[in-house]
Amino acid sequence: MSNRFSQLITLTTVLVLSCSLNAQTKGNDTEGHAWWQHAVFYEIYPRSFVDSNNDGTGDLSGITSKLDYLHELGVDAIWISPFFPSPQVDFGYDVSDYESIDPVYGTMRDFDRLVSEGKKRGIRVILDFVVNHTSDQHKWFLDSKSSRKATHRDWFIWRDGKGPSQPPNNWISIFGGSAWKLAPKTNQYYYHAFYAEQPDLNWRNPAVVKAMGDVNRFWYKRGVAGFRLDAVDRMFEDEKLRDSQTLEGTNKFGDPLLDQTYTAKLPEMHDALRGLRKVADESDAVLIGETWTKNIEELKEYYGPHNDELQMPMNFMFTKVDKLSPPEFRNQINAVESAGGWPVYVISNHDIDRSYNRYGDGKNNDAIAKVLAGLYLTLRGTAIMYYGEEIGMENNNPTRKEDVKDPIGRTGWPNEIGRDGERTPMQWTDGTNAGFSIATPWLPVPASHATHNVASEAKDSNSVLQFYKQLLAMRHTNHALLDGSYVSLNETDPNVMMYVRKYKDEAVLVAINMSGIEQRVSVDLSSSGFAGAKTNGLLSSPISLKDAIVAGDGIVLPPFGVYIANVTK
Repeated sequence: MSNRFSQLITLTTVLVLSCSLNAQTKGNDTEGHAWWQHAVFYEIYPRSFVDSNNDGTGDLSGITSKLDYLHELGVDAIWISPFFPSPQVDFGYDVSDYESIDPVYGTMRDFDRLVSEGKKRGIRVILDFVVNHTSDQHKWFLDSKSSRKATHRDWFIWRDGKGPSQPPNNWISIFGGSAWKLAPKTNQYYYHAFYAEQPDLNWRNPAVVKAMGDVNRFWYKRGVAGFRLDAVDRMFEDEKLRDSQTLEGTNKFGDPLLDQTYTAKLPEMHDALRGLRKVADESDAVLIGETWTKNIEELKEYYGPHNDELQMPMNFMFTKVDKLSPPEFRNQINAVESAGGWPVYVISNHDIDRSYNRYGDGKNNDAIAKVLAGLYLTLRGTAIMYYGEEIGMENNNPTRKEDVKDPIGRTGWPNEIGRDGERTPMQWTDGTNAGFSIATPWLPVPASHATHNVASEAKDSNSVLQFYKQLLAMRHTNHALLDGSYVSLNETDPNVMMYVRKYKDEAVLVAINMSGIEQRVSVDLSSSGFAGAKTNGLLSSPISLKDAIVAGDGIVLPPFGVYIANVTK
């Protein structure tokens, strides 16, 4: 071997090793997938997960105490709703200090222990970052409202009124009433897209941009793996403060409906997201977006033209398919598949009625819960679960105004009942307060905790929990489910969702009956390159369906049946 050829081989080896090490450094696997692409995310509403000190409110130490449960379930990352110091006007989404812990939830030491213990179990921690506004008790705003010449004056949106007792324009708060509040000391109005106690930050001010980036860095240094960005659509508003066009109808608070052109999704938002992404990339972190969109074209914009904005904009259009409709789900999935970015599927969260209620028929709710799991946890992309989803938790909505805790419900009752129903304590046992706390919980526990709880379902091979565990275990190890393409089958069937996840010479067939009637479906795998193939059942609901064999004429799916199988040539 010549010296020149030997040197070339050595240089090539070094370059390959260097690229491999660089990929590993950035958290990518050998095929270039980022860690978050294969992760299962799990949203925790901290007030409602576990109460470790028995004051009726969940806390960080409570979350730490359940990390083993989350690891066994198959969770790779937990997204925790805000636990920063806050007057709790909007239960933490009114932040008064971005770099500390509200005593209700614990201490910074408790947080560090949570991150450390999570790391031991392969569970990353994602925080909820409220980017649009602060609390009116934040030191930035307290200074801002003190004087028109205050250091932080331009950190928020201040304007003169149109006249005596007239706000600058006709904009309406999302939570009802005018979006402007007069501060008597300086005789100017400040803008608040949400509650008056949540003044909007001025993201056109470079000082705000720097300060918020520094907040991210503060938490990244403490081991945080990313942020879910709250209300990103509202980060900017029309600089000229033009009146919005009035539309027909009113909202749940009785206010006129307004066109959102001047108050949401302004193009400057994307510059801000690119800036936050640069900070995230310094720490191999992920950014998840609260991205409410009308169609896939809007959703695509959040990835950025060079995939340089949000890695994971949430597809809330999926939650708008609020009935078991294969054609509608198919349309959504096909649209997302064509978008070019990495899909992110959600079926519930702290602002949306639980999926158990939205899709359940009152008789087959457990089977339907498995139908939904079988769908969104076998699709190409990343799934974000909501706590309790895995045990079939249901909404426990208040029936009287005096019982409502959510300010939205108190303001808009009875047209708007608030979000208490989907935020009730996690159901760990069938005992007192569902094992959440010895003290009276901050929200009442539904009666369903007697049958739907972790302890009971862990012992039941046919439970929703056991189905989730088996499905998540399979998702973590099956190449086709991790990296396979999505090939839709039986495109015109109104009752059955069926598709193949294909990876190289491996494939998984998913067949889901979304109707309450038995369905016989033919299975033609030739379009996916597996003509004449056989199936080997991996997971099913009911359990007996797992042993079914897909013959040439197909398979019989019982009402709300789920069949997931390996496909072999």
